[in-house]
Amino acid sequence: MEPTAKNPDPHHIFIDEVQGHQRRWLKVIQFTSSSTKAAAIMLAAAIVALVIANSPFFEPFEEFWHTHVVVGVGGFIGEMSLAHIINDIFMAVFFLLVGLEIKYEMTVGELTNIRQAALPIIAACGGVLAPIVIYSIFNATNPETSHGWGVPTATDIAFALGIMALLGNRVPNGVRVFLSTLAVADDIIAILVIAIFYGQSPSLMWLAIAAAILVVLVLMNRAHVYALTPYMLVGCLLWFAVFMSGVHSTIAGVLLAFTIPTGSRVDLQKFMTWSGDRVREARAAYVETEPVTLQKDYMFTVTRLSSVARQVVPPATRLEHMLYPWVYFAVLPLFALTNADVSFLGGDVLAMVSSPVFFGVFFGLLLGKPIGILLFSFLTVKLKIANLPDHVNWIHMLGAGILGGVGFTMAIFVANLAFPEAVLIADAKIGILSASLLAGVIGFLFLFMQAKAAERQGISYVSASLDEVVRQTAGEEAADMADDVVLGAGDEDLVDDVREVLEAEGGVAEFVVHEIRDEAEAEDVTGTRP
Repeated sequence: MEPTAKNPDPHHIFIDEVQGHQRRWLKVIQFTSSSTKAAAIMLAAAIVALVIANSPFFEPFEEFWHTHVVVGVGGFIGEMSLAHIINDIFMAVFFLLVGLEIKYEMTVGELTNIRQAALPIIAACGGVLAPIVIYSIFNATNPETSHGWGVPTATDIAFALGIMALLGNRVPNGVRVFLSTLAVADDIIAILVIAIFYGQSPSLMWLAIAAAILVVLVLMNRAHVYALTPYMLVGCLLWFAVFMSGVHSTIAGVLLAFTIPTGSRVDLQKFMTWSGDRVREARAAYVETEPVTLQKDYMFTVTRLSSVARQVVPPATRLEHMLYPWVYFAVLPLFALTNADVSFLGGDVLAMVSSPVFFGVFFGLLLGKPIGILLFSFLTVKLKIANLPDHVNWIHMLGAGILGGVGFTMAIFVANLAFPEAVLIADAKIGILSASLLAGVIGFLFLFMQAKAAERQGISYVSASLDEVVRQTAGEEAADMADDVVLGAGDEDLVDDVREVLEAEGGVAEFVVHEIRDEAEAEDVTGTRP
């Protein structure tokens, strides 16, 4: 049984005096693990930025973000504005998390099985090519705006999955896996686009230094260095070298992610025996009547056990869990606050919404994304390269394709790189914000209508997992509903069936539950990878 906010200590490990603290801490953990909450906070930050940008406070607000921070060591003095710190340093941390998620998918996730990953990967390619075509229709002949083709190509995974999470277990897990894998493939393409097309003329000297530092990181990985601190310190040097090279510094985050080990430094089979021996030693050494701090043998044993147990979790996993709340609840809201500031005061609004950049970005996201995703998905299925995910139909795919048009974070990031002129950046931002809003609403409505049709039939798509850590791509909010549905059915055979599939597949099991009055029965049980 896992701890919950209602029952923070199901095994009664903690003393009674701290149960309230445990309950509050678990609420914080649940809040900061929710993609829905993360999307809501980013949306709130974007709304605040828009309101301030169209109020008398905009000038001091803008001046604040252009305040320069100066750091000096000896003869070296560096300075950078707060806005650039967010866009160049904090967003490098975001790309580090993106890189860790991509590495997970490529090593043990959806991207390991080419057959299984073919559909979202090919769909992601369509979701990139179609927006480029649509953007080019409006801008190909204009040399000042033609290089902005990369703006409408990226999907914002946090917003897209956050919107989908609102539908809970009325949406098949296959839709979430498809959209999240598509977004990961989309991120890979976006990273390549940024690195190749939107950097400055690179400095070969600094590129060589960056390459040398990257080799050091790879050698550290090969030498089985599992501590995170050395990677973070050398990673800072890599960031500086990439920053000085002219290639956008956020690429350093992705490169660093791919060098961090995904294995454990502990032999897990031997750890099971060793930890059991240490538990027995601790039990034998513990004296209930003495204060814990006086029990040296007991303290020595449990300290050793704690020290080794912390190292069981792979460094990449530890870092991903550490970064997730900071990135999605601090870095990205700050990015939205500083980059969604489109001012309509004193400007020609009609000119903004009739510019070729606006049309290219707006229709590229709102129409190009779903057209490309659906067209390439349809061809992939018809050519029998891959099949639709279990329990997923073409209405689900259309809804997911439309949600692919939510390009908020990455699209704004690329717009800042693509256009040196503030007017063009503003036109692109208006296109991004309006298209993302419409894509989010329309995509949600499509999936909601399909969900209502399933609800009328009493159908729920329940996901469950043996893994203690439920990843975002598995649909955490939906997975949390599994116990209520399955255990509420009162059918022990159903629970046994679910456990059997989970143990056989080692991933996420999804099954269709038909609700009949106060009972529920499972029509189908299918094991899928997370």
